[in-house]
Amino acid sequence: MSRPERKLQKRFVVFCEGDTEYNYIDKMRKRQDVQIALKPINMHGGGYSNFLKKIKTESQKNCLAKFIIVDADRLIKHYEEKDSFLQLVEYCRLQNKKGTIPHFLIVNNPDFEYVACLHVPEYKGQEVTRFLQTVLGFQSLEQFKKNTEVYKCLNNGERSYQVLIQKIQGKDKFVKNTYSVKKKNFEIAISRTDVTWELLDCKGSNMEEFFNVIDW
Repeated sequence: MSRPERKLQKRFVVFCEGDTEYNYIDKMRKRQDVQIALKPINMHGGGYSNFLKKIKTESQKNCLAKFIIVDADRLIKHYEEKDSFLQLVEYCRLQNKKGTIPHFLIVNNPDFEYVACLHVPEYKGQEVTRFLQTVLGFQSLEQFKKNTEVYKCLNNGERSYQVLIQKIQGKDKFVKNTYSVKKKNFEIAISRTDVTWELLDCKGSNMEEFFNVIDW
């Protein structure tokens, strides 16, 4: 008698800093056949070092990959955050070199609100807050950030994360992970993480890495 086929669990851990990202990913995971453990982190007062502390205390088992999703605006506004950010980068590189659980550093530049606008086909670089108000119908930026149905709002009709991917894929990025995914046995490996400081002032995101890895 042949053994029953073992069904592997596609489980990922996502560290995200704000309510908007949390609400987006929380609703997304319920619509896809994937397990995502969310670890929201309040960065107020601690900066990128808060992420590093939290990541170090988390288990290194029972997941295929970890995603650390941060905004670049803090790095842009506060130069003193550079050292903490570099420590976060180096920690991810070290874990990836060990070959255990891959750590994807995802940087939205300047923030997730900009990435949200990229879900919308007619977004062509307009000022973010005004676009959220006039096109998506939010009264304010704060109302958008508190919306628990942000995933549905951005993935409805012609709006979708596929539109986002089309807009950012192939573009130069502040942070980029070079990785491979073997879908048959769920093996994921990151060979390098590049940070191009010359692109810090350029809007962009490597968020497509997150979707590409979890969406198979």
